[in-house]
Amino acid sequence: MDIDTSTEFGQRAARHLAEDRIVWLTTVGPDGSPQPSPVWFLWDGETALIYSQPNTPKLRNIGQNPRVSLNFAGDGHGGDIVIISGEATIEDSGVKANAVPAYLEKYRDGIQRIGMTPDGFAQAYSVPI
Repeated sequence: MDIDTSTEFGQRAARHLAEDRIVWLTTVGPDGSPQPSPVWFLWDGETALIYSQPNTPKLRNIGQNPRVSLNFAGDGHGGDIVIISGEATIEDSGVKANAVPAYLEKYRDGIQRIGMTPDGFAQAYSVPI
């Protein structure tokens, strides 16, 4: 996805994608209802890379309906709202989180804070989206 940074919204979206550490990934449940989940993500300029534990509702939802949205935190006063919609795929690339240097750099402290090592995190959150 290309972000048009010549617009104010595009600039805000680009800032959120570059700086935010947590985003709400909203998938579509079997009954058509939105199913939000807070996730870590890495934006590479075109796609957001998310790692999930296996056998989660969000993975089942994506398997049934790939339509998703990324909902970023606003400023707490109703401003700076950014929502990006698109399609998600469950990757079978086998690329683990501990093999993505930029992901590890962004979340090394978070991984440690939840009592895991990069290898343990990659094993537990083994499914790339």
